[in-house]
Amino acid sequence: MTGGNGRSVAMLVAGSGSARPTMVPKTSGVVLLPSDGDVYSTMREDGMEPSELRRAVEAGRATASELGLQVDDVIVIHNSDRVALRLVPCDVLARVAPWGHLADSAFEVEVAHRLTAVDAPVAELAPRGGARVHVRDAFAISLWTYYEPVGSEIAPADYADVFTRHHAALRQIELDAPHFTDRVAAALRVVNDREQSPDLPDSDRELLSTTLGGQSAAIGVDRADDQLLHGEPHPGNLLNTKRGLLFVDLATCCRGPIEFDLAHAPEEVGKHYAGADHDLIHRCRALNWAMFSAWRWRRDDQMPDRNHWRAEGLDRVRVALDRCGPG
Repeated sequence: MTGGNGRSVAMLVAGSGSARPTMVPKTSGVVLLPSDGDVYSTMREDGMEPSELRRAVEAGRATASELGLQVDDVIVIHNSDRVALRLVPCDVLARVAPWGHLADSAFEVEVAHRLTAVDAPVAELAPRGGARVHVRDAFAISLWTYYEPVGSEIAPADYADVFTRHHAALRQIELDAPHFTDRVAAALRVVNDREQSPDLPDSDRELLSTTLGGQSAAIGVDRADDQLLHGEPHPGNLLNTKRGLLFVDLATCCRGPIEFDLAHAPEEVGKHYAGADHDLIHRCRALNWAMFSAWRWRRDDQMPDRNHWRAEGLDRVRVALDRCGPG
């Protein structure tokens, strides 16, 4: 799913679960999906505008080159409100975001730096880039190790195991992170503000408002077992690599019950996680889909295929609520 900052359902770092870009003949050093026209103008309409994308690619390339990394080609792996670029042959992944996302980028780098120190199963920052965010041409750029995917299928038991190890690592670090209810409150503001969500029908607005407010209050009332969480550990943010399973997209780190994380994974995963409260997972899943839906109805949402996900998200909310039961 995605958070309030417009991140895509699957942040395609290192090809997590979607088709890999196809190599095309090298022209200007930018490798994109094959097309008959200008490579920038043929990118999907949701995401950075062609001129902004061109600047983002050049910012990523220039930042890496200044650090002594060899960059002959740039492969655009993902394009939404921020882009993920594979730089070759140095095999570094550059995440390039507009200046307005600087705080999110810096937070993600800090989370990665601290988790790597305790051997957490997470993607690591590129050594040459350091634990910092680079700023160039009004973009925030972070550099990461690129991991070649080795398969797409992850068994539920393996997913639960990496969750257990990741949650254990998160308990070892100190970090000032928001509570998950803060993110819910941000989504609720979007739903309750018709200027921010002008296309949201009244009946669906009431559904999302009731779900966000009611489930957040019910889940957040007891914080005794809260801990640091990944925040959005859906399958698109878990890579299957030669190094094993690794979580990516760490800027969503927050505090809450472990069931909030488990609700992002396929349902079978929770059954393999020792001590999980399955009723709470159902409630968290309804809440997560309500947040996801809220972001899709924002006027300026940039998620690819947004109209599909607007309808799909609302359907998922209803299905999840049916499974919550009374109370």
